[in-house]
Order: sequence, then C-alpha cells, then structure tokens
Amino acid sequence: MAGRGVGLLTGLPLRAQTRTRIRCPAFIRLSCAGTVAADLRREEQPSGSVETGSKDKTPKKTFSEVQNERREQAQRTVLIHCQNKVSERKFLKYLSQHGRIHSHFFYESFGFYAVVEFCQKDSVDSLLKRTQTPAHGTEAAIPFRSRFLSLKLRSPPSQGSEQPQVLLNNQLPPSNRKLSELLCAAESIDDQLNTLLKEFQLTEENTRLRYLTSSLIEDIAAAYFPDCRVKPFGSSVNTFGKLGCDLDMFLDLDETKKLDIQKNKGNFLIEFQVKNVASERIATQKILSVIGECLDHFGPGCVSVQKILHARCPLVRFSHQASGFQCDLTTNNRIAMKSSELLYIYGSLDARVRALVCSVRCWARAHSLTSSIPGAWITNFSLTVMVIFFLQRRSPPILPTLDTLMTLADEEDECVIEGNNCTFIRDLNKIKPLENTESLEVLLKEFFEYFGNFAFNKNSINIRQGREQNKPDSSPLHIQNPFETSLNISKNVNQSQLQRFVELARESAWVLQQEEAAAPCPPSKQPWGLAALLLPSIAQNKKVQKKLPSERIKSLLESVKNNIARSATHT
Repeated sequence: MAGRGVGLLTGLPLRAQTRTRIRCPAFIRLSCAGTVAADLRREEQPSGSVETGSKDKTPKKTFSEVQNERREQAQRTVLIHCQNKVSERKFLKYLSQHGRIHSHFFYESFGFYAVVEFCQKDSVDSLLKRTQTPAHGTEAAIPFRSRFLSLKLRSPPSQGSEQPQVLLNNQLPPSNRKLSELLCAAESIDDQLNTLLKEFQLTEENTRLRYLTSSLIEDIAAAYFPDCRVKPFGSSVNTFGKLGCDLDMFLDLDETKKLDIQKNKGNFLIEFQVKNVASERIATQKILSVIGECLDHFGPGCVSVQKILHARCPLVRFSHQASGFQCDLTTNNRIAMKSSELLYIYGSLDARVRALVCSVRCWARAHSLTSSIPGAWITNFSLTVMVIFFLQRRSPPILPTLDTLMTLADEEDECVIEGNNCTFIRDLNKIKPLENTESLEVLLKEFFEYFGNFAFNKNSINIRQGREQNKPDSSPLHIQNPFETSLNISKNVNQSQLQRFVELARESAWVLQQEEAAAPCPPSKQPWGLAALLLPSIAQNKKVQKKLPSERIKSLLESVKNNIARSATHT
C-alpha cells in the first residue's frame, strides 16, 4: 500500500492527498547494543556501498530466514500500555521476575507503550499466567487474552518519586523544512539520495513493531485456525518500506495442511470433518468475514474494521491503534508474498537500488503522481518495477532479469502458484555481483531521461526479460506482472496521468542537466539537486513551461552573449 509521502520543500504545504489515518508512533529507543534485533537489522540491510563498486562479503540471509527469525522474535515479545509516569527501572525489575529481558523500547501512539522482548518464550507464558482481566464497573469486559497488556499502578506515585529519564528518539520522517536543510547541506547529489533514504527507511523499532502486530493478529486467527501464520508482506518486508507505510499481512493457512500431511503415517488416513464451498474465492471471503468480525469485536486496539470482500483480492482493513499502523489482511495471496521476496532480493543485491527507488517515489509523491487514495495514479509498486527495469537496461546492467534468476534456481527453489511459474533463486550469496560503477547522480538523471523519451504508446515494461516488448493491449502504461504475466500492474493509469509523468520526467532531467552545467558548490541554502526536484512542478504551469529554453536556444543565447562581450572588448 502507498505510504505517507514527502511533501514539497521550503515550507510549502503537502501537495499529495493522504488517507485519513491514525497518528504514527514516535519511538524512544532503549534497546541494548549487540542484541539479536541489531544483528537481524544488519542482515536485512542490503550489502555493498552506494559509492560504486564496494561489496560487502558478509553472508546474506534469505527472505524466509529473516521472516522466520523475526516471527520467533515477535513471539517472545509483549506490547504493554503504560502510564507515562512509570519508573523504567521498577518496570523492568517487575517484568524480570518472569525471565531475562533481551531488549525493550518505548513509544507513543494514543498513549505510552512499551515493547518488551524476553530471551525465552516461556517468560511470556509466565507473565500471561499472572495477568488478570480488568474490571470496568458497570461495563462488561470481554475476557480475551493476548500479548497486548496494560500496566496499572496500585497506588499513584508520590510527589517526589522517581520519574522515567528517557530521551525521545523521533522515528517519524523529518519535517519539510528539516528535509530541505538536510538535502541542501549535502555534499553531492549522491549524498542527497543517501540522506533521503536514511531519513525515510524503516527503523529497527518500527520493523519489530510491524512483526509484533502481525504476531498479535496471528494469535486471534489461531483461535479458529491453529498453526496458521500471519506474515507481513509488501513494503514492510521488501526493503523498500518507509516510515508511515501501511502494514500488509497475509493469513497463510498452508502451514496447517503441511502439518496434517506430516502427521499421517501407516495405512490409515484420518481427516478432519470440514464444510465445503463452491470455490476458493468463496472460502476466502468466508474466512476473512469471520476474522474481520473477530477483530472488530474481540481484537484489542483494532478499530475502524472494514470487510472488503468483493475486491479482486478480498481483504479486511483496519487501524491498529496501539501501533499506529493502517492494516490490510488478506489470505490466499501467495503470489504477493513471492513478489515481496523478489523485491527483497533486488533491494539487497546493490545498495543503489533502494536509494534510487526511495528518491523516485518521493519525487512522484511530491508532484501528486502517486496517492494513497485509489484512482488513476501510478502506484509505488509500478514505480519500483520501473526502476528495476531501468537498472536492468544499463550497460553493464546493475540488476539481473527475472529469467536470469530463474536459470540460477535450484530444485528447492522451484515454485508454481496457481499455474504461474514463480521460480527464482532465493540464496543471495549465489548471485554474482554485476560490474557497474555508475553514480546515483548519473542514474537519477538517466532514469528521467530514459522514461521521458520511452515509447509508451507501443512498448511495455517487462522485468522478466529485461527488455521492451510490444504492448498486448491499448492501456496507456503497460507493466507486465512479473509472475502473472497476463496481467498489467499499471492498468489503472490513464493517459493524462502518464502524460504528466512524462512531462515531469523530462523537466526533472532538464533540472539535473542545469545543475551539472552550473556545477554549484554545495552545501547551499538554495534548493539544488534532489531538493530542487521536490519543488513545485514547472510543468504544472503551462505558461512557464513554454518559456523553458531548449538546449539549442540556450547555446545560441550563450554564443550571442560571448560575441557581444568580445565586441565590447575590441571597442
């Protein structure tokens, strides 16, 4: 789903429309250095330096390994709503009687919360056994047990009692003004792109909270479907997420079927009695309908629950108030998980990929090319695929094609979902780095030039083969779905939106060309480089657009100017 975008710089208001959502949390980091969480974060960060050519030799974990370790970490974690005057020392001492605490942090989102990770899962069980259902006087409490708890003080703290000494480490994106200052103070355009990525990428705490939220939803679903799994997918896990993005979750019931097969031995076969329905889609709708009701009536912190069951991909949408996330829950959506894994691989192969994708997405959001509201806009997924395709087309290429990844796959990598070949190599360590040393500045300018002159009227974008193909239909923008190859992931985009994208791409390429010719001396207080690209679009003002000089006219004007200067010297 589309995340919260960057606004226009220099104190201008946000141009992009945003969906009404609950307040995003600000975090107080109190995690200990050297924890498993820190190790996991290092593993998830793509290797290689953005400064072309440098490669990290550290072995990289597969997408599945990261997901499994994060899930196990979340199962050892509790979410506690605290009173903001609680003593951190006493709070941790109290919880430590149930087992050693591995790490913890506090954050604010409609209250003061603590995320506490124990070293052993048994410690969580011990804590839950000592936890009681609250009494609300005239109101009746629904006795639902989960790892989302509340901490109350038996007696209020005295006047001079110990106060928590914590430093607020704000994990929200910087304000427009602060972002403008950071970008203008950068040493180069490459530095600007890296700065933007650093400010917007998901933090360790935010990532842990996303997996914990998924784990809490899994506990609810497990009441109906034991051994099911709720897995985050999309921007939360594919390395391209940014602070404020939605949390997409996938209810995976296949694990239950696998366990059933493994349990059956011998000549006899025992099966559960189940109800049958006419199709897989109807089963999906019934399952999500029940889960949606459960979230609405029993799920602590789950508000504004909507059951959108007649969409192409049925889902339940809700806000998780405690974490601050806007959530979408789907099932029978395994291709989306494979897409997340593919993007994880591409984002991990070269550090320039994430920086370029982040900048292009922010650029598109700043000019209202993307929106969190459904419509004819280009989606973040489409923009990401366009960047990947562009990087496949470089000489030498920066990223391999999907067909290349498929040829590298082993037997254990084979995957066919609903008749679609989703096979590709999953071990990052077996993919040989490609020798391209272009700077981010060059890649950003070339991206805009490439798509500013792309033949959208006749060609489609295909990352499976890494080359243009004839469009199979009359859609203004055709980007082939990597796995469901008959589908166009940008079918919603109309001609006017595509034309705006092309005009803005050409304008942005022109701006970067002027920056290169003028060669300013950064840092500067005036917007330059990437900061200039996030300013209001010249192309939106047609009168101003007509005044944009072509390269030929500019060179002629410069020549005339030089001739006049020489004549004045001779006189």
